[in-house]
Amino acid sequence: MQVAQIIVDVPTRQTNNPYSYLIPENLEEQIQPGMRVQVPFGRRRVTGFVIGLSDKTSFDGKLKKISSLVDLSPVITPELLKLSEWMADKTFSFKISCLQTMLPGGMRTKFKKKLLATDQIRDTYPAIFHGQNEIDYDRQKFNNKTIAEILALRKSNQIKVHYELSSHAKPILSRAYKSKLNQQQIDHVLIDVQKRAVGQRRLLKMLYEQPSQTFLQSKLLHEGVGRQVLDTAVKQGWVTETQVRRIRNPFLQPVSRSYPLDLNEDQQTAVNRINNAIGKQTDTTFLLEGVTGSGKTEVYLQAMAHALSIGKTALMLVPEITLTPQIVGRIRSRFGDQVAMLHSAMSSGERYDEWQRINSGQAKVVVGVRSAIFAPLKNIGLIIMDEEHDSSYKQSDTPRYQTRDVAKWRAVYNHCPVVLGSATPSLESRARAMKGVYQLIMLPHRFNNHALPHVSIVDMKDEMAHNRHILSKRLSNLITDRLEKHEQIILLLNRRGYSSFIMCRDCGYVPQCPNCDISLTMHKDTHTLNCHLCGHKEPIPTVCPKCHSKRIRHYGIGSQQLEEQVKDLFPTARVLRMDVDTTRKKGSHEAIINKFGAHKADILLGTQMIAKGLDFPEVTLVGVLNADSALQFPDFRSSERTFQLLTQVSGRSGRADKQGEVVIQTFNPDHYAIQLAKTQDYEKFYHTEMRIRHLGKYPPYYFTIKITGSSPSEKQTAYEMHQIAGFLRRYLTNKAIVLGPTPKTITRVNNRYFYQIIIKYRQEPKLKAALDDVLVKSQTKQQGGLLISIDNEPLDFM
Repeated sequence: MQVAQIIVDVPTRQTNNPYSYLIPENLEEQIQPGMRVQVPFGRRRVTGFVIGLSDKTSFDGKLKKISSLVDLSPVITPELLKLSEWMADKTFSFKISCLQTMLPGGMRTKFKKKLLATDQIRDTYPAIFHGQNEIDYDRQKFNNKTIAEILALRKSNQIKVHYELSSHAKPILSRAYKSKLNQQQIDHVLIDVQKRAVGQRRLLKMLYEQPSQTFLQSKLLHEGVGRQVLDTAVKQGWVTETQVRRIRNPFLQPVSRSYPLDLNEDQQTAVNRINNAIGKQTDTTFLLEGVTGSGKTEVYLQAMAHALSIGKTALMLVPEITLTPQIVGRIRSRFGDQVAMLHSAMSSGERYDEWQRINSGQAKVVVGVRSAIFAPLKNIGLIIMDEEHDSSYKQSDTPRYQTRDVAKWRAVYNHCPVVLGSATPSLESRARAMKGVYQLIMLPHRFNNHALPHVSIVDMKDEMAHNRHILSKRLSNLITDRLEKHEQIILLLNRRGYSSFIMCRDCGYVPQCPNCDISLTMHKDTHTLNCHLCGHKEPIPTVCPKCHSKRIRHYGIGSQQLEEQVKDLFPTARVLRMDVDTTRKKGSHEAIINKFGAHKADILLGTQMIAKGLDFPEVTLVGVLNADSALQFPDFRSSERTFQLLTQVSGRSGRADKQGEVVIQTFNPDHYAIQLAKTQDYEKFYHTEMRIRHLGKYPPYYFTIKITGSSPSEKQTAYEMHQIAGFLRRYLTNKAIVLGPTPKTITRVNNRYFYQIIIKYRQEPKLKAALDDVLVKSQTKQQGGLLISIDNEPLDFM
């Protein structure tokens, strides 16, 4: 008897303990951990992941049998199976959600499986193929004996499995030809073919030299074998015409080969230390702190090259999709077709094809955003997290993992170093470096000793007394100067839409979202008021629905209105806007970046997605129009986020030989985060902020947990959260600080009411058990409409 341990996918019955199921005899040699299967669960069938196999079980009842296979090979590697256990424990989530998070996008959609005959198949196809080279895999049509035959064929590499996405992606098919003749037969045919039949002779020669090769029609046409020649070859029985799948190429532009640059002394020291750790296979965590423009990317590239040179693979993470095209372009120029890319702007089909390239070992280097940390790379030699401080590395939904922690776990598993790079490291990372937990590597100077940009601060309180435009006079004059010099400008406004809100000037009415406790944002291009939380849209009113006045005006300014005003002020300037609204279409990020990089635009304006990582040598002016917007949020990290954003966006200016200039417009010019960003003085900011964190008992001096509860009833939410808070206060020691429950800053979102509890602690031995108890009991609460989530080390308390 062989038993499979299976984590099942039942939303209201989730558990981290697997269920035991009998493996049918004909599948005993085929089922492996990491496969998905269908199993009976109560009166229904559900999907589950096989996480282990054994020949015995502690269950004393009659075991049910596995119904069928979803996968014919593992979709979760042994490493990722172990990682799912650690993640479930670390993030207070269920293992099934961790496993599903690790799957590529295409495999989480609807799909059907195809069985494809390989070049290694025997002379005669199995009966189930009916003479074809591919068939649909339909579990309902095959009995267990046939399934066993299919698995045996796959084990001997006579067939392979392909997942055809049915909802979000179609397979790309190309016409292809394969020889039906052996080399001796081709010799005989060539005797009869006339010399002037150049195309036929060329085709036969290619078939002779590569008898087992399947030739794409596009390749044959390129080699001078025309369609008429191919039709003749099919009629004569020389070749078989077939259809083959073409792997999707997510890279829009080809790149030319580049070579390693000469490093300065600081860069060379950094590369040497990282390479030494790669060679010794130590799981050291390096914090690479380098000012903007210091050449961190070149350090990454040369360290990755070293990992590849000794037979290892490399994984590089970036925080934003907008950074991906430029970074991937540089990495592809060094490593060519070995590079795979993973991010959410790719189609499901592209992501799945890239996942297959990685899983099969064709791709040795992976570049991507947060989810790429689960790429099925094997034998990893180096993991890099660029802009490690960025908040997008924290997953906001279950499982709420911090990518930095997952990277460190995989580094330990693979015995390889992690490099955390940033000009403005998170306080937690820098504190760990100061304690020696991480090794600190400094790049204090810009590459080629280029000067940091000159930064000036404009007090908008004084400016507004005589200038009502969003652009200060100083910034306007500098934009005019740069346009005359044919240099480029970046303008940052961290707010999309046309304006913040609209209001009736007679009665003060402000349109609110019917589903959320938030005002609606005006979007002029769609003529709608939009909720940026739930997606609700409604027409812009021409009269006040409350008092019927026509004096409705918009207040505040968004990126759309900024674009309009900039075009009015500088009519000859070519302006590009980059925000969520202009980058919805596939490839739009890359198209905007390429257009600006080719100097087909003079001014790039947008939200914080333009603030970091981008490298444009002709940009000599950066303007920040609402520098203190983040300071308005009631959150302990608001000063840190402001300093990081201002420092990062300032670093976009003057990255080549021309001197850069930055103008920061603010209503809080004396705030320490703004003043220290002016000089990019990270060291002083770090010590200033750490003193404040210590006084407030915030990270990194204290660990934190956020428990959030929500339901359609505010009364129910408040009651249940008070019950949880009471339980925690009774269970934990008096050294733990339990705050709340309190309504969240925005209490109602999508007609659900949200309350939260904050726990701050240093050492609390009973906390893990208490939170596990809350998590388990949340399953029964969920049936009554209450959802409970636990966030370990949240990025905000709002």
